[in-house]
Amino acid sequence: MQLLDLHEEGHPASTVPREDFELLRGDEALTTYQFNTNTAKHIFCKYCGIHSFYVPRLHPDRISVNARCLEDVDVSALRPRFFDGQNWEEAARTRRVAEGT
Repeated sequence: MQLLDLHEEGHPASTVPREDFELLRGDEALTTYQFNTNTAKHIFCKYCGIHSFYVPRLHPDRISVNARCLEDVDVSALRPRFFDGQNWEEAARTRRVAEGT
């Protein structure tokens, strides 16, 4: 599994290319929330509210998946890297420089 971010919602997430993501079931239970630039697409279960996955604004060509929604993943074994959501623009700029993107 790739490096993980710990989102402000408190869940670890793995970001993968869209072509590597396949939703196996439950599409009918999902709803999408967008705001501001409408680049990010936050996907939630419309029944329980879990933030299952989303298209990140920083990398709109990828899908960020809540690791707690994946089968056979021990989230206690994951080592997240933190992202300063309060200072999003500066944190994103710093991350892009560090990643060379």
